[in-house]
Parts: sequence; C-alpha cells; structure tokens
Amino acid sequence: MRGFRNDTQYCSFCNKPASEERLLVAGPISNLCICDKCVAVCQSIIDQQNKALTPITMEEVPSPKEFKEYLDQYVIGQDFAKKALSVAVYNHYKRMSVLKKAEKDIKIEKSNVLLIGPTGSGKTLLAKTLAQKLNVPFAIADATTLTEAGYVGEDVENVLLKLINAADGNIAAAERGIIFIDEIDKIGRKSENTSITRDVSGEGVQQALLKIIEGTVASVPPQGGRKHPNQEMLEIDTTNILFILGGAFVGIDKIIEQRTAGKSMGFGSNVGMLNEEEKMNLLNQCTPDDLVKFGIIPELIGRMPITVSLKELTKDDLTRILVEPKNSIINQLKASFEIDDLELDFSEDALEEIAKIAIEQKTGARGLRAICEKLLMDLMYEAPSVKGKKKFTVTKEIVTSKEIPSPEKLLIDQQSA
Repeated sequence: MRGFRNDTQYCSFCNKPASEERLLVAGPISNLCICDKCVAVCQSIIDQQNKALTPITMEEVPSPKEFKEYLDQYVIGQDFAKKALSVAVYNHYKRMSVLKKAEKDIKIEKSNVLLIGPTGSGKTLLAKTLAQKLNVPFAIADATTLTEAGYVGEDVENVLLKLINAADGNIAAAERGIIFIDEIDKIGRKSENTSITRDVSGEGVQQALLKIIEGTVASVPPQGGRKHPNQEMLEIDTTNILFILGGAFVGIDKIIEQRTAGKSMGFGSNVGMLNEEEKMNLLNQCTPDDLVKFGIIPELIGRMPITVSLKELTKDDLTRILVEPKNSIINQLKASFEIDDLELDFSEDALEEIAKIAIEQKTGARGLRAICEKLLMDLMYEAPSVKGKKKFTVTKEIVTSKEIPSPEKLLIDQQSA
C-alpha cells in the first residue's frame, strides 16, 4: 500500500478529495482509497469493539463501599437499600470478570433485585445515580407501557432495545449491562384466582418477562415496535444482564399488616393499631407470599432473589434532601436565580415547612420540586424585570401565607434593608 496526495483522488468512504490536510492511502485496487480521517474513525470503532469484548478485571471494579459512598453524595437516607444495591452491582461486575475456563466448573448466577418502597422514596433516583457511576450500558424502562405479544403496546423485547441503544448498538457491551424496570407493581394481576380472560398488561407481561430476566437469546426489532415476519432481528443474550425492578406496591403494607398483626378481625384485632414507626418497618417484613397476594406471579418472584425495601422518608430526611445532595433542589433554584442577578436563600424553618407539606401531600421527595416551583412562581415571573443585584429570603411565613406580597416589593424592601 502507498500514500500520496493528489487532487484528482477521492476517499472511497467520505468522498472528499486529497489535500494538504487530508492524506489518501490507496488500496490494492488503484481507484479505491481511504483518507487518514476515515482511518482514525475506523480505529476508534475497532477500539470500542475490543473494549466491549475485553473482560472486566477486578482491579477496575469499585468496591461496595465505593459504590455506596458515591450514592451517599446524591441520595439521602435509605442506607440499607444503598448497601444492597452496591453489593448486587459489585457481584454483577465480578461475574463479568470471571474467566471462561473457571465458568466450566462453577458458574456464578446473577442476583436480580426487587426494590419496594412508597412513591418518592428514591427508587428511580438510586437507579439513575448508579447509571452515572457505572461503566456498563444502563437503561431505564417503564413497565406500564408493556403488553403481551400481539396486543397494542410495546413488547417486552423493547426493554432490551433501550439497553442496546444505550450501548450505541454494541450487542456485546449490552449483554453485560443493567436494566431498571420501574412501576413493576402496575403489572400485578388483578386477582389471585386464575382469570378466564387474558390479562394482557398484567400477568401476561410478567410471564413474558420471565425468560428475559432469567436468561435467553431474545430477538429484538431494530426499530422497536411490533415484530413482523421476515423482519431482520437483533439477537441478544440476556444471561449476563442484571435486572433491577422497582415499584411502589401501594397497599402491600396492609397485606403485611394483616399477616403480622393476626388474622382475627373481631374484638382484640390489632389491624390498624400500629404506630408510624412500626408501619415504616412493615415493608422490611415483606415475604414472597405477600407479593403473590399483591399480584406478582411466583415465577417472577423466584427470579428476583434480592428484595430491598425502602422506608418512607421522614421530615428530617426531606429537609436534608432539599439542601444536602450535590444536585439538590435548592442548589438548582439558586443557580437558576443567579442568572437573573438574584441571590436566593431559605431559612431553616422554611425548609422544614416545605418538607411538612410534602408529607401531608404524601408525595415524598418527588413532590418537593413541585412545592418549591409553585411557591416561587411569582418570584420567577417578577425577578427578570427588576434590574440590578437582588436578594430574596424565603421564610416560614412566606411558605405558610396564603397571600404573599408582590415579589417585586419584597425584592426592593430587602434590597434597601
């Protein structure tokens, strides 16, 4: 092969002519050439493929403590859940680092995880934060959009397509990735008894997920949607894909409470007499039988050996969530108002009052942003119109007051003060 510069020659890949900045390399056939720019692109693709096929070494694997320390920077509370997830992900990495010759004797099975907790307790945030730390493809899917094959909605294989897209189409890399399926409780079957009609968005989806979660070679439509005859499919082996399932499981606490408080419903029954602390610990006593009564089929439960319960967040937890994480809501609001030359501050009792409102609304951490956005709506409207440096402090009185004075007047008063 030989290199040359010739204005009459064009790269057979990008179709750009040779120049002082673009060197062409001729192949065995004289009219076929490739430029140095395209060679660099090809080399990067080859390096990416080789990296995906190279087994992860234990030296590259963060320890469970390192995983948890990273989660602590973004997620407040839920120490048990963070430990369980850190161990599960660490073990997943270990499985990837096992040599093939060792797998002939002992094969380490993956430990899929089921997260149970009330809305706003941090299930999705834990998954998203893990995605920031991991060096493997990571995808988040919603179980509510899935239906049984042949019905309107998405096939379960579309969950795998999200992971393939996260791996930039690299199947080998996707086969060692992690998938988080949220709202898994929404596909619980409607009754413990077998129905004579199809439950296409409930039990049918659970049954379709069984083989994918356990491990199989699945056929995935490249463009998503429904499968069609004679359509070219992507083949992906799910044996080494770690699945994390999460759901609020609203009402499962009543099932656990009835089991733990006794089955008698007459005089002397303890049902409904538990205090708040005992109710928070109910989810930690969840058993497979409780999940079956809720509507999850036993076969799916058996494929999720690790069940982690997230406790309901307290007022102190919510107050810390407002200010402590790196990407906290208050820090985001302050950064947003700084663009309008406004220094925003919150008093301690104002933060506690916002957390109290979130508890009353039963929205958990997810509702904190909505409360703050509604509280500062008028301020966001007025602040850009008031020129000059400004400072505004949110107090408890402002949070609880139904008639807040004009934000522009507050800004001028506090500025002059």
